[in-house]
Amino acid sequence: MQATHSRLQAERTTFVPKLPERAVPAGPTSPSLVGSFGRQRLIHATSSVRSNRLRAHRPAKRRPHRFHALVGGVAAVALALAGCASGAAGQGSGGAASITGSGSSFQNAFQQAAIDEFVKKNPDDNVTYNSVGSGQGKKDFASGLTNFAGTDSTVKDSDGIAADSFVYVPLASAPITVSYNLSGVSKLKLSGTTLGSIFGRTIKNWNDPAIAADNAGVKLPDKPIVVAHRSDGSGTTNRFTEFLAAAGGPGWTLGKGDSVAWAADTQGGAQNTGVAQLVKQTDGAIGYVDFADALAAGLTFASVKNKNGEFIAPSLEAATAAVAGGDVPDDLAFDPINSAGAGAYPITAPTYILLKKSYSDAAVGNLVKAYATFLVTDAQALAAGINYAKLPDTLQQKAVAQVAKLQVRG
Repeated sequence: MQATHSRLQAERTTFVPKLPERAVPAGPTSPSLVGSFGRQRLIHATSSVRSNRLRAHRPAKRRPHRFHALVGGVAAVALALAGCASGAAGQGSGGAASITGSGSSFQNAFQQAAIDEFVKKNPDDNVTYNSVGSGQGKKDFASGLTNFAGTDSTVKDSDGIAADSFVYVPLASAPITVSYNLSGVSKLKLSGTTLGSIFGRTIKNWNDPAIAADNAGVKLPDKPIVVAHRSDGSGTTNRFTEFLAAAGGPGWTLGKGDSVAWAADTQGGAQNTGVAQLVKQTDGAIGYVDFADALAAGLTFASVKNKNGEFIAPSLEAATAAVAGGDVPDDLAFDPINSAGAGAYPITAPTYILLKKSYSDAAVGNLVKAYATFLVTDAQALAAGINYAKLPDTLQQKAVAQVAKLQVRG
């Protein structure tokens, strides 16, 4: 597992008007693009400004990446793209260009690893991704502040993005863990109905009979439960509450969304890292945290009951099983939450990027197309090493074709 990237913290204090499409300057164009606790990494590859670049330092110890070859039809599609200078995997804009994206903290580790590899091959191009949460990322994209957005949730009318102006490009999937901090309890099982009541605050103590029923033989302490959740608009929240809406039973009444009306006695943290910090520092806490951040923080995970009645711990193998049991719609916004299948982890979240269907600035459009192609081809080999499940071959082939359809004008 690649370790977590460092964070930049900035307050959003300035309103930035909608800009016409252009090459977005390297780095955030407004304080709104940098979220507190978010793992930020500004990667600048143009040699003339190298001395002014801000780079996040990585810990020296890394888990080795596992590399996977593209096979069959996927390789054929990728090879077909190779002749296009603006879209071939690993090939940049054909000149010096800059693009910026923002959004999902869930996909941030994947983005930063992919950017590292992409700019090694294309040193004259600059790609920046800011981890500000899916909700803010969609707002930035709608406002013209970014050239692409990262999101774990689908676009709603309230996001302000015209329905026919964008496409989804799937990147990967990963478990959303139910992480907890409970002295003396190293293994915990939780059903959907029990989780619905815990996060809905009808269960408030760790020795509640419903929790005990899920954990026969486990000595549970008489201790209050502290619920930790996201304080920002979040695709992780959207997918976690989607699971609770489907499997949480009568104890869950808050619906689903990037934000919900959490009870007043709960605690909010910004980004996945903020929730992880709350769980880690609070005995008796429970929260939902993406797999990569939960592993990086050294958190303990519960096994969650799936549709088959199995209690499954979060893992990449269990996430892959969940994706295999789900459907892929025509727009490629696949959704493996609570999917059926033996061994499937039921809170497996997808993550996508949003791209415009057409870019009028040729340099920007060519780089967006090249980088997006890289994300769904070469960068898939990085996924397992940073705790994401790569796209299945059939979905990967559709993602490559989706990017190939982007129009670049100018």
